[in-house]
This record gives sequence, structure tokens and C-alpha cells, in this order.
Amino acid sequence: MRIRTGSVALCAVTVGCLSLCATNILAQENKTVLGPSNLPLQEGADALKAGEAADGVRLTLVGLKQAKGLRERQTAKSNLCAGYALLEQYQIALDYCDEVLEENDRYWRAYSNRALIYVRLHRFDEAQQDLLKGEAISPNAKSLRAVRKMYRDAINPVSPSIIIDDRRAPADDE
Repeated sequence: MRIRTGSVALCAVTVGCLSLCATNILAQENKTVLGPSNLPLQEGADALKAGEAADGVRLTLVGLKQAKGLRERQTAKSNLCAGYALLEQYQIALDYCDEVLEENDRYWRAYSNRALIYVRLHRFDEAQQDLLKGEAISPNAKSLRAVRKMYRDAINPVSPSIIIDDRRAPADDE
């Protein structure tokens, strides 16, 4: 009888422990994410960073279809804007940037991407407006600073102040 009682008690403790362990595991799972939640979106971003625009766009389109929530959708659309800009398909790129900014007018990356497209299209007034909006949201963003430099170079190109003429006259034999 004692063995049975001990077994029942042990079993109750074990069940209690399992329940507590399961609760702890669930709590940890809610806090810990192993890897990206949207693998195609992550792989697409990696491809875009590596300069592989076609693969980046392809993977990001898959990631957009699998996007869970507004943040992933906005990230995917912003990345598609950048990817299509790399492919020089500017109208498609602008459409994705516009979609992001319709959903969230504080998404500075979309302003940066769109400003770059405007610079490439020589739409300098629109580029300036987007740069100002993006810089107001994230004044220290490196990508905005890079686009700002491109904008300045485009509207006020620097010409060399010294020209070196290294052509030589034919040598005289005399």
C-alpha cells in the first residue's frame, strides 16, 4: 500500500512538474524566436543587400504573400520598392513605396527609397520633399544621408577646378 501511495504521490508530482515545465516552455517560446518568422522575406532582403535584385524581388514577392501583420507587409513592400529600383523598373518601385506610405506615413525607409528613385528620374523637387520627410523621422539614417549626397551631386554637380593636360608634344630629334 505504501508503495502504491508513494507511486501515486510521485505520479502527481511528476504530472505537476510536467505541467510546470510545459508552462515554462510555452512562456519561453512566446519570448524566443528561432530564425526569421518569414524566411522568404529574410532571404529576399539578403539577396537585395548582396545586389542580386532579381532574386531579391522574387523572394520578397513570396515573402509578401506569407506576411503576417502590417509590419512584415510594409517591410516587404519597401524592399520591393528598393528591388525594383535596382532593376530600374521605377514605376513599379514607386507604386510599392506609395503603398507603404499610404499605410504608414512614418516609414522613413520608403521615403529614402522613393527619394532615390526621384533623383534617378530627375524629379528633384519630389526627391527633396521625401528627403525632408525621411530626415524628420530618422535624422541619422545612413541611407537617407547617402541619398541626400546623390541629390546634391545631381542638382549641383561638382566640376574640377584644375584640369591637368598630360598630353605631350612630339619630341624633337634636334
